[in-house]
Amino acid sequence: MNAPERVAVVTGAGSGIGRQVALSLLAGSWLVVLAGRRDEPLRETLAGSGAAADRGMVIKCDVTDPSSVKRLFSQARDDLGRIDFLFNNAGIFGRSAPFEDFELSEWEAVVSTNLTGAFLCAREAFRVMKDQQPQGGRIVNNGSISAHAPRPRAAAYTATKHAMTGLTKSIALEGRPYDIACGQIDVGNAATEMTAVMTQGVLQADGTVNAEPVMAARHVADAVMYMAELPLEANVQSMTVMATKMPYVGRG
Repeated sequence: MNAPERVAVVTGAGSGIGRQVALSLLAGSWLVVLAGRRDEPLRETLAGSGAAADRGMVIKCDVTDPSSVKRLFSQARDDLGRIDFLFNNAGIFGRSAPFEDFELSEWEAVVSTNLTGAFLCAREAFRVMKDQQPQGGRIVNNGSISAHAPRPRAAAYTATKHAMTGLTKSIALEGRPYDIACGQIDVGNAATEMTAVMTQGVLQADGTVNAEPVMAARHVADAVMYMAELPLEANVQSMTVMATKMPYVGRG
């Protein structure tokens, strides 16, 4: 009997790191579910992959909406048979603002997307992976170097990324009996639409505004692919991939 094809779900697959990871998975012969809020960028990702149309599936999903997330994973399971890998990637940075000026509504928007959205997606993936045969799968959460050291004026983003580390460890612990592995990739200054401002100049801890080096997003995708391709007996619990010369080591 042939082994079932490997199925991956990538959230935020319409741009940036999510797009790069989706393209790498498609090139690596995975069946890929591309999820995101807007249909057109997802279809552009799939079309740009050069993969056969039946290798990818586009599903609109708002990760802040529990019913939308449930539909995403139910459709992926029903149409493709199983889910082997989730790249839990959708996220926003939010407005850069002094801590005392950050509005509650802005805080809630960042937390809803980055943390609650990650929880909802991981929970649905976990349920599928636990129930399917063969049992198990892998979840990789997109953290950030802000899970370790904050940028100025980014309290909400920093808080969610610190919390992501706790979520990742909890999933890894509770997934052990079911062969569900969970790890986190912490990215620093990958060149995407979200980080374009880095090359123009961003506020530093000493109050200066300086441009920062960036790296190609494909290096992040290569790292995620290494994590995804491991057998379930092995796990990368955490990995940091960053532009070599960015001001992270020694930040502040």
